[in-house]
Amino acid sequence: MASRRPSSSCFRFLVLELVLLLGLLVLSPPARGAGMFKVRRKFAGRSPTIGDLRAHDTRRHSRILAAAVDLPLGGIGIPTDTGLYFAEIGIGTPSKNYYVQVDTGSDILWVNCISCRRCPLKSDLGVELTLYDPNASGSGSLVSCEEKFCVSTYGDIPGCAANLPCQYSVMYGDGSSTSGYFVTDTVQYNQVSGDHQTKPANASVTFGCGAQQSGDLGSPNSALDGILGFGQSNSSMLSQLASAGKVKKIFAHCLDTVNGGGIFAIGHVVQPKVKTTPLVPDQPHYNVNLKAIEVGGSFLQLPTDLFDTGDRKGTIIDSGTTLAYLPEVAYKALMNAILSQRSDLSFFTSQDFLCFRYSGSVDDGFPEVVFHFQNSLLLNVYPHDYLFENGANVYCVGWQNGGVQSKDGKDMFLLGDLVLSNKLVLYDLENQVIGWTEYNCSSSIKVQDDKTGAIYTVDAHNISPGRRLQLGRSIFWLLVTLVCCLIY
Repeated sequence: MASRRPSSSCFRFLVLELVLLLGLLVLSPPARGAGMFKVRRKFAGRSPTIGDLRAHDTRRHSRILAAAVDLPLGGIGIPTDTGLYFAEIGIGTPSKNYYVQVDTGSDILWVNCISCRRCPLKSDLGVELTLYDPNASGSGSLVSCEEKFCVSTYGDIPGCAANLPCQYSVMYGDGSSTSGYFVTDTVQYNQVSGDHQTKPANASVTFGCGAQQSGDLGSPNSALDGILGFGQSNSSMLSQLASAGKVKKIFAHCLDTVNGGGIFAIGHVVQPKVKTTPLVPDQPHYNVNLKAIEVGGSFLQLPTDLFDTGDRKGTIIDSGTTLAYLPEVAYKALMNAILSQRSDLSFFTSQDFLCFRYSGSVDDGFPEVVFHFQNSLLLNVYPHDYLFENGANVYCVGWQNGGVQSKDGKDMFLLGDLVLSNKLVLYDLENQVIGWTEYNCSSSIKVQDDKTGAIYTVDAHNISPGRRLQLGRSIFWLLVTLVCCLIY
């Protein structure tokens, strides 16, 4: 059973299932470069309800266990506009297209295989599903339980013998599961080669060949070909590429809720400059130390041990979550501070969201919220971030009570796209720090090629949801952010 991600509820009114686009960086020579991927939103062609978003976050958090690459993003992260994102990747020789959710909350990449039982054959997302056949790929090979990847991932496996496959099994908190065996094959992508320029590249990656699915993973509802984990473990694609000297373990995303799309890049971001805070060591998620919460210039009076509870140390930063979840005591204090001066409002619930009618600018009528982290790193959340419009002059609150969402989330701080959108968020696993800065996600950033020292401009992207992504010489993907998976 997977236990890599702690079960929790997440979700963000600006629902971007974001998706970080994973850029597999690789050229024939071992150079660290940049790759380019395009993505597409999950709810293309239809508008999700806030109930859809809540259901997504509930599933996601019950699953949570825990050179430069340019990955173009598409869609817009507003619950009543777009929704989740997914990406298209190329696997095998000859290459075939696969649509995958990308998840920073899990580690392995897996796709449904030709021999799969209970794998969906159709999707209501309007994409064509493809079953992967390792025997039909000239570059595919099975991974045995004796091979280094298997041993380093699972340790000594009882009953392992020559030619027996290296198996995987992931159980999600919502009751769904995937199991199968590992294979190694070629994944294609585009490497950044100059300002606004890319060239074809590929890499050999070990991933799961899904032989059986259950629960939601076997349903045609919102079905995709698989999940791409972008976590910290050695089994993740990012770690495999880094071990091969193809990339540095550094990536960044900028989610644009103003114009849609945004930026996702693997590599050393040199502009804008980003202030960072240390990652909490030995945690399966991207956890950081939250020190205080400020509302409208006043600090909330909270128990001093609230920010570090039991085994779950720190606050989880998760772009795959839509909203933001706080322990009940913090949630109540935050909501009281935000709404205590608004006795003129009449509240009602809509699909379990607290909503109210309001005319005028919410930024003028409600306070700013500021999270204070170690190293004096601040995370500013404005009223237009945590209040989302759900009809004419109707606003709903994006803050969520983790204690109500799930027992496992009652003491958890989990901050999703509600607080991360319209900011460049940097994950520097080389130095074990994470940081962010407010940024125009419709603009561009600059990344450095570690081998040559060259600095290249990476632009924002907003892929039209109406057209199919073309693989040809360009491979595109999106880290969806990700459904949180459990990893062993």
